[in-house]
Amino acid sequence: MSANTLPEGTRPLVRARNVHKSFDQLEVLKGIDMDVMPGEVVVILGPSGSGKSTFLRCINHLESIQQGFIEVDGEQIGYKIRKDRLEKLSANGIAKQRRKIGMVFQQFNLYPHMTVLQNIIEAPIGIHGQSRKDATDNAMQLLERVGLSAKAGAYPRQLSGGQQQRVAIARALAIKPKLMLFDEPTSALDPELVGEVLATMRDLAKQGLTMIVVTHEIGFAKEAADRVVFMDGGHVVEMGKPEDVIGNPQHPRTQAFLSRFL
Repeated sequence: MSANTLPEGTRPLVRARNVHKSFDQLEVLKGIDMDVMPGEVVVILGPSGSGKSTFLRCINHLESIQQGFIEVDGEQIGYKIRKDRLEKLSANGIAKQRRKIGMVFQQFNLYPHMTVLQNIIEAPIGIHGQSRKDATDNAMQLLERVGLSAKAGAYPRQLSGGQQQRVAIARALAIKPKLMLFDEPTSALDPELVGEVLATMRDLAKQGLTMIVVTHEIGFAKEAADRVVFMDGGHVVEMGKPEDVIGNPQHPRTQAFLSRFL
């Protein structure tokens, strides 16, 4: 039985097989295999240049892959099968696939000329066709969820970095995604602001949202992850429960990396 025919909830939400990605002559991903189950929180650790962020961007088809495949919710990302052949999806087809996937980046990427509320409701109204009332009601619920309901009328420049990132999380949640991707969401923050963003992410994890998180926050990985993946040199070096990968790493490269944090 293939992953596509398994009952929903028992098949992986994300399924990656033999994923290769190169930039010119530089091979960044060298055959990544990974499954993520619905409701699972997977944290990807690894040194800079190991391919973590590139892999995350490939899941959302912000980068195309040269070999292998990535499926999200049973659909192959970026392609469709027609007459037993793979065809690249149109820009509209890719946009439809991305409706299932929310992404939070290192930089907050909020529109500076829009209020917090306007930033959050733009995609639900403009892309997903929600009514302004429904989008606004949902946005206010999300702002309450991330602890910023009092900031709906503020502009990004009036917020701290931590507040801006929490707005970015609310904006990503506004499309009601099945999967959330976090690409080093605290790396651009001052140390004292990191905790408020991680607290928001912990709450999302407790609520059962499927998440893939690229981060260097080892404490978050220990506390919130169902599984930890360690990548190095474009490969998955080690994968398992946090207490195993972080608490008792088996591979020398994982041990060397974690020794700098623990």
